[in-house]
Amino acid sequence: MTAYEPTPPPGAAPAAYDAVVLAGGAARRLGGVDKPGLRVGGRALLDRVLGACADARATVVVADPRPTARPVRWAQEEPPGGGPLAALDAGLRHTTADTVVVLSADLPFLHEATVHTLLATLGAAPDAAGALLTDADGRDQPLVAAYRAAALRSELAALTEEHGALTGLPLRRLTGALDLTRVPDPVASFDCDTWDDLATARARIREHGHVLDEWISAAKDELGIDLDVDIKVLLDLARDAAHGVARPAAPLTTFLVGYAAGRAQGGPEAVAEASRKAAALAQRWADEAAAAQADAAPDATRDATPGTRPDAG
Repeated sequence: MTAYEPTPPPGAAPAAYDAVVLAGGAARRLGGVDKPGLRVGGRALLDRVLGACADARATVVVADPRPTARPVRWAQEEPPGGGPLAALDAGLRHTTADTVVVLSADLPFLHEATVHTLLATLGAAPDAAGALLTDADGRDQPLVAAYRAAALRSELAALTEEHGALTGLPLRRLTGALDLTRVPDPVASFDCDTWDDLATARARIREHGHVLDEWISAAKDELGIDLDVDIKVLLDLARDAAHGVARPAAPLTTFLVGYAAGRAQGGPEAVAEASRKAAALAQRWADEAAAAQADAAPDATRDATPGTRPDAG
């Protein structure tokens, strides 16, 4: 993995889409544990994936219902445990958008930017049936992809007619029949199939360049906050309050800024305005402190002259 987040392509916002998240499976290489519920950075893997497709018009999770960080629609393949194609078919039945993003529930590094990249790539390839990620070894990852819903439905119907049912059929029977565009991304395509994978993911989000964003995302999920703010502005404010006033002023000031923005029932603009006011106040404190030091400087110089100290002898 050589990069943490993909760079979203320039252009307009992505077209409306639905999302289908496959969260079933036996997790045999993890000893049969509830893989979607395993936590990375304090957040369940399923919730991390749901955060990446939060702007979907509708989100369908194919699995037994469970508490999630945001509302979703639940579906289940028949019979349960019928495999990824049967699960995909079950989820697809609850979607209506022309474009469907299909995701597995074990992608710790999936971000909204990745989903938008897939959608933009598909939009730029009108003859393609889908756009999917490839991993570090160049292998297709059909469960990190954006598809044209009509193409999926047509091929799933053909496979059902040919085999009588989708149960047990591998994903390559579907993707092998589709014209797909590929997007290399060794980070977003990383999935947690083993305990070593999980340990790698947990270590990576604690690296210096990522830990703050990960913590903010986890805290917003835990507190039920859907608000994007300029982290740099808040950090600069905390620094100014610490240096211009006192070190404990940093966390207290940022708390007051958040409280003020909440009282104003505002979004990122309210946070920015409250931060601006608090930063200006901290600067005035710093200016006054500097002026006081300058006023005291002559006295300090005089007091330091040999023979003028009370204890000079």
